[in-house]
Amino acid sequence: MAMTDVVERPGIPRAPAITRGKLLQVLGVSFGIAVLIGNTIVVGILRTPGDVAARLPSPVLFIGVWVVGGLYALLGAMSMAEPGAMLARSGGQYPFVRRGLGEYPGFVVGWSDWLSTCAPIALGAMVFTEYLEPLVPALAGRRVPAGVALVLCFGLLLWRGIRVGDLSQQILSALKALAFGGLIGVCLVVPVPAGTAAAPTAAASGFALVTAIVLAVQAVIFTYDGWTGPLYFGEETRNPGRGIPRSMVFGVLLVIVIYVLVNLAFVRVLGMSRMAGDPFVAASAVKELFGARGDLVIRLLVLLSILGGMNACVLMAPRIMLAMSRDRLLPAAFQTVNPGGTPTVAHWTGIGVAAGFIISGTFNTVLALCAFFFVANYTLSFLSVFALRRKEPDTPRPWRVPGFPYTTGLAVLVSVAFLAGSVVGDWGNSWKSLLLLALSYPMYRVVVARR
Repeated sequence: MAMTDVVERPGIPRAPAITRGKLLQVLGVSFGIAVLIGNTIVVGILRTPGDVAARLPSPVLFIGVWVVGGLYALLGAMSMAEPGAMLARSGGQYPFVRRGLGEYPGFVVGWSDWLSTCAPIALGAMVFTEYLEPLVPALAGRRVPAGVALVLCFGLLLWRGIRVGDLSQQILSALKALAFGGLIGVCLVVPVPAGTAAAPTAAASGFALVTAIVLAVQAVIFTYDGWTGPLYFGEETRNPGRGIPRSMVFGVLLVIVIYVLVNLAFVRVLGMSRMAGDPFVAASAVKELFGARGDLVIRLLVLLSILGGMNACVLMAPRIMLAMSRDRLLPAAFQTVNPGGTPTVAHWTGIGVAAGFIISGTFNTVLALCAFFFVANYTLSFLSVFALRRKEPDTPRPWRVPGFPYTTGLAVLVSVAFLAGSVVGDWGNSWKSLLLLALSYPMYRVVVARR
């Protein structure tokens, strides 16, 4: 059903009606889990284990940091599910950060989240064409137009409506989960060729060990990023008070199981010494078991993982712009929603920006700059849980954070420590991100003044 705004003034003919549709409340828990898996499990889990193993060559410590990273994601999911279920608004973290901490923090979270959602669409398209090229030699030298074409294909598919997006996300995420399940099963069951798994080397000790653990946990937390997916579809979820918490908690638990089992499988096949520093542990493990045929297996796994991630990001990005437009932080045109439940202007804006990132080759730069905001946004989101408890104690909360305030407080502490570590560890990009943060305030004032 459409909502119509009509502007009338005395003595002036009635202005044409501006018709804007509404988002459709048609999504279930299965979609929430699917979008979380699609947005989280991409290529990182296939590459990051080599970096972590290089820092922590002990199997116990190595698996331990994957469990710790998963627990942080679980704390985060349980915490953000409270305001997500309470407000039941589409738009990711932006709506409840704005309501809890104010309009300017919401503005920062909104625009940085939107950019860091569009950039992975572009990156996914380019990595997809890179891995597809050996299977389709005609793509040689045509990665940029092929990447843009893939982004446009997703744009056309998901422009039709959220029901199509729901179906495509569930299919892609189910195939991805099955593919990872097959990889785990093969690596844990198939006999390992004799003499291939080297003995683990000694781990560092003292302060060097603490530093190694901190850096390893940072890499793991980045690999778990994406568990906020269901928050982007709050008002489109049937019974959001139950659906959002269930999607986030069950989805994160499933990701933890997959990640831990995948890494156990890699350790079994390769051993810690061979994993350490390997830029693509998954490829090495599969080739160890299947030889040359392993290359095809791993390429298909990467391609499938990327498609699920792109589908999720293309669905998520326009909902951020829609939410900001409703609060008059963006032009009203971004509120336009077609009968299928797609925010059309916001949708095609995101597609255009992603295509622009591909053509200009700037997606890696944008992702590097947004790494700072990724952690900062988490910190602001956790703080907003405290703020909303204080400001709106009587607002009905279908889901309350278990163990609050200790669980959410621990998530805040880890996020602040992680943010400090990111600034120190990647100062080359962090100072640029801090400059963007400083520039965001005059931008915000301009927006407010024009409003």
